[in-house]
Amino acid sequence: MKPANTQPSLPSATGAQRVFSPRWALTSLSLSTLLASLGASVATVGLPTLAHAFEASFQQVQWVVLAYLLAITTLIVSLGRLGDLLGRSRLLLAGIVLFTLASALCGMAPSLWLLIAGRALQGLGAAIMMTLTLALVSETVSKEKTGSAMGLLGTLSAVGTALGPSLGGALISGFGWQALFLINVPLGLLTFVLAWRSLPAQPPMRVVGRPRFDALGTLLLAATLAAYALATTLGRGNFGWPNMALLLTAILGGSLFVLAQRRVAAPLIPVALLGDRLLVCGLVTSALVATVMMATLLVGPFYLSVALGLPAALVGLALAAGPSVAALTGVPAGRLVDRFGVRPVRLVGLLVMIVGCLMLSLMSPTLGVGGYVGAIAVTTLGYALFQTANNTAVMANVPADKRGVFSGLLNLSRNLGFLTGASALGAVFALTVPTNGIVRASPEAVTNGLHLTFAVATSLMLLSWLVVLQCREPEPLDGRNDILAQRK
Repeated sequence: MKPANTQPSLPSATGAQRVFSPRWALTSLSLSTLLASLGASVATVGLPTLAHAFEASFQQVQWVVLAYLLAITTLIVSLGRLGDLLGRSRLLLAGIVLFTLASALCGMAPSLWLLIAGRALQGLGAAIMMTLTLALVSETVSKEKTGSAMGLLGTLSAVGTALGPSLGGALISGFGWQALFLINVPLGLLTFVLAWRSLPAQPPMRVVGRPRFDALGTLLLAATLAAYALATTLGRGNFGWPNMALLLTAILGGSLFVLAQRRVAAPLIPVALLGDRLLVCGLVTSALVATVMMATLLVGPFYLSVALGLPAALVGLALAAGPSVAALTGVPAGRLVDRFGVRPVRLVGLLVMIVGCLMLSLMSPTLGVGGYVGAIAVTTLGYALFQTANNTAVMANVPADKRGVFSGLLNLSRNLGFLTGASALGAVFALTVPTNGIVRASPEAVTNGLHLTFAVATSLMLLSWLVVLQCREPEPLDGRNDILAQRK
C-alpha cells in the first residue's frame, strides 16, 4: 500500500511556503474564532439604525441576525465532517475567504433582503471557521496545554460576542451601517494570510470506499431549523395558527431527522453519541447559555438607546465592559479547569450568570448606564468561565478522526442557543413593544421588555445549573477514554 501523501493539496500552500509555528497557528485560530463571533454580534447594535434606514419592522431587521445564525446552525456539523474527510486546514482557508467576500457583499447591499442574503453567505463562512478552529487545537498545541488553548479560544469567542456592540456603535457613528460589515474585509485578509502561512498542512483523511456525505440529514436539519426560526419570529410576538403550524413542522422535521440518522450509513449526527451523558450535558447547557447571551446582545441596544436615550456610539461604549472582563478571564479559566476540573468551574460560571440575569431582570433606568454596565460585566464573566470549562469537557481526548464532528456538535448546540435567543427571547421582548414598531416604543415599554426577557433568562440559567449539578460522569481528563472506548 502506498503511503498517504503528506503534502498539502493547495498549490499555493507548498511545504516551502508554509512554516508550521504552534504560536502563530494558534494566533490564526484565535483570529478566526474572533471574526466568527464578531460577525454574530456586531450587527445587533445596528438593528435600530437598519430599521430606520430601510423603514423596516423589528421582526424584519431581526433577520439580519437570524440569517447569519441559521446558516451556521444548519451546516456546522456537516462542515465538521467535511473537514475530517477533505482536510481541516484547507477547508478553514476556504471558509475565511468566503467570510471575507460575503462581508464585502453585505457592506454594498442596496436593500434589506440583499443584506440578509449576504449575511447567510457570511454565516456559511463563519460556520467553517467556528467548527474547524476547535478541531485544529489538538494539532497545534501539546496535550498538556489544551486547557489553556481552549481558554484562549473561549476568551476570543467571548470577546468577539461582547465586543461587537461597542465596535459596531463606533463604526455606525463614524462611517454608517455599511462599516459594520466592511470592517471584516481587512481583518479577514489578515487572518487568511496568517493561517495559510502557519497552519499544518493536512492530506485528506484516508477512508475505505467512497466518502459519504449525509445530504438528506443536512436538508432535514435545515428545514427543521428554518421552521423553528419562523415559528418564533412571525406574528410580532403573538403566537397564532401560522406559528403553531410552523412549530409542528419543526417537530415533524426533527423526528424525521432522527429516524434518518438511524438508517443512513454515514449519519450527520450519530445517534449513539446521545449515550454519552457528559457530551449531552455539555451540549444542552451550551445551548441554554448561548440563548441568554444572544438576548443580551439583542435587547440591550434597544434598552440603552430608547430607555436611556443614548446615541449609537455611547451604546457600544456602554457594552465595552463585557469584552474587558472576558479578555481577563478566559486563560485563567483554562488554568482553573486544568487544576480543579470542568464541573466546578462550570457550576461557578453558571451561578455568576444567574446573578447577572437577575440584575438585568430588576434593572431600573434610574441606575443609568452604570447599572447596566455592571450587570453586563457580571453576566459576561460567568459566560467566559462556563464556556472555557464546557469546551474542554466536550473536546478533551476526542479521537483525531472525530474532532470535526464533535466540534460541529458543540458549535451546533451553541448556535441553536443563539438562534433561540434571537428568535424566541426576541419574541418575548416584542410582547411589550407597540404594534406600530420598535422605533415608536416608549422607554417604559422597552424597560418592561428587558425585565420580562431576563426573568425568562434567569429561569434558563437555573435550569442549566441543575443540569450540570446532576451530571456526575467522570471528568474528561480522567475517565473520558473509557467512554470513548465504549463508543467505538
